[in-house]
Amino acid sequence: MAYWLVKSEPGEYSYADLERDGATGWSGVHNAVALRHLQAMRAGDRLLFYHSGAERTVVAVARVAGTPRPDPSDDRGSWTVEVRPDHRLPRSVPLATLKEDPALSELPMLRMTRLSVVPVTTPQWSRILAHGGERAASPARHGNGRGSRSSQRAAAPRNRGAT
Repeated sequence: MAYWLVKSEPGEYSYADLERDGATGWSGVHNAVALRHLQAMRAGDRLLFYHSGAERTVVAVARVAGTPRPDPSDDRGSWTVEVRPDHRLPRSVPLATLKEDPALSELPMLRMTRLSVVPVTTPQWSRILAHGGERAASPARHGNGRGSRSSQRAAAPRNRGAT
């Protein structure tokens, strides 16, 4: 299992939208590096859901529920992967907190700020969850099966991230 951080403007597509929809195709990524990260995702991987724009905070945990595939609705050659909600963090983790923590100094989103999909190491994942008010949870905690195919949106929202 790998860990990732995905960014989305909450006015474009928020974690509340993902909870409401139950699942979505994560798409609209065009930056070559971010696209490589999206293509490396596998079912079962965990995601930190970051609200970009004015909020700039990690708000929740989501999970990858499918295999990345070319996005047939995007003529620019993007890919899509199914994402489902897992749970909200007890407290959000603002960008300032991420920047102030020396243990997170190598967090890719702090070095490559325009990328909308970045990997997160296991120690970084645990540290961010701790800032969010929880311990690094066991797979049983995250594998709760929330979200269903029947609630998946017919058309995935476009252009979630900055790239």
